[in-house]
Amino acid sequence: MMKTEFVKGVSRAPGATTQGARRCGAKNNVRVVARHQGAGAGVAARHQSTASLATVGRSSISRASVLVPRAASYDQEQFIAESKEMRLKHLEEQAMYALKISCENFDHAVFPNAMIAGDVVITHLLSRLGYLKDGKCKVMVVDTFHLFPETMEFLKEMEDFYDFKAEVFCAEGIPVGDKAAYDAKYGADLWKEDIEQYDKVCKVEPFQRGLKTLETNCMINGRTRWQGFERAWIDLFENAPIGGGLAKCNPLAYWTLEDCFDYIAKYEIPHHPLHAEGYPSIGDAKDTIPIPEDGSVTFKNFEFQGDKAQWLDYASERKGRFVGLTKKDGSAKTECGIHVEGAERTFDRDLWEADKGSAVKQLDDEAAVESFVANGPAVLAVYAPWCQFCQAMEEEYEKLAKELDIPVAKFRGDEQRDFVQANLNTESFPTVNIVTASGDVVKYDSEARSVSDFTAFVEQTVGAKTT
Repeated sequence: MMKTEFVKGVSRAPGATTQGARRCGAKNNVRVVARHQGAGAGVAARHQSTASLATVGRSSISRASVLVPRAASYDQEQFIAESKEMRLKHLEEQAMYALKISCENFDHAVFPNAMIAGDVVITHLLSRLGYLKDGKCKVMVVDTFHLFPETMEFLKEMEDFYDFKAEVFCAEGIPVGDKAAYDAKYGADLWKEDIEQYDKVCKVEPFQRGLKTLETNCMINGRTRWQGFERAWIDLFENAPIGGGLAKCNPLAYWTLEDCFDYIAKYEIPHHPLHAEGYPSIGDAKDTIPIPEDGSVTFKNFEFQGDKAQWLDYASERKGRFVGLTKKDGSAKTECGIHVEGAERTFDRDLWEADKGSAVKQLDDEAAVESFVANGPAVLAVYAPWCQFCQAMEEEYEKLAKELDIPVAKFRGDEQRDFVQANLNTESFPTVNIVTASGDVVKYDSEARSVSDFTAFVEQTVGAKTT
């Protein structure tokens, strides 16, 4: 199956970067975008759609057709309604185009569906295009065992309405729908005791496993520019990262939340029942609340009741989510770990995968690292799978593992930052360490990462030879 390269004219070769820029920060992985200034991000959410409509206007709408003969005949509400309809028509066409490109050019397009407003729009668009019935796009759902009861009931309603069957994934080793088994293995209060571990067990790992199980090569998702500054510059398509992985399709990139509800109302399509009870966005029941909390704003019978601006203001869609949750560093939690910058690339694929014949040994936890270090000499790379410089090093490090006569391993550092900073010389990714026979961990400081460079340092440090 042909694989489309979406973005042209952008070089992603890591070798083109300067020495000082060839690492990803271990302390944090926040991308600074110079264009995030003032209200620009909000405007950016609409600029393409507006520009396209302006072009249509110049080419097909005469001055006479838009002039009002008398002030008395001017109906502002009518013109607002007409302009919104024009906008929505354009957005529909744009989204359907993006979905066609993705589903026709990739043989394993997958749509992770959380059943929020944008996701039910995408579900309807996929149905209109026939991709749910013919299987060109599979729908994937992650059951965290902490969803509202209405959420999984609504999934069944959508499956019946659109005639498809979703692929449901949950915590590893637990049968789908078996909350008692989850509680017995992981603990009913895991989210209270360690929210980051909860995210990993209930959201991140099942999400990653689901995409891998379905052999996903293009992920369709409902992220929009309107959802906040961290998403303000996403486009309709994102290329697969260098070295392989997922392309991404964001068919609603230029939609606002109001556009989504306008679409739901226009076609009177199934939508989550909790919108009628005051919830603009729906996540886990344990930390999702109505906005405002008194439930005075609702979307019921395909129309808003109350002050809808409390739902529809820029970046406000998810303000009823993750309520009362904090990370280990004390900061407020705003993302579930699936779509945060960098972390979202986790789900493309891991690096040096054992099931693909890698000679690099995988260390899964701190105890495994400590045991590995105690049995040197060896080589250990601390990495993050989303880091472009780790990806660029993948081939050479694999060759090194096959050529050296000592063990070569990997440890994922972005999930254990404190540990790798304290024990494995890590301030950025990738960090390669040579472990001596006495257990000393010696950092390889050079930016040169060829097999010959690595082996020269290994031989100098521990005297190991290539096979």
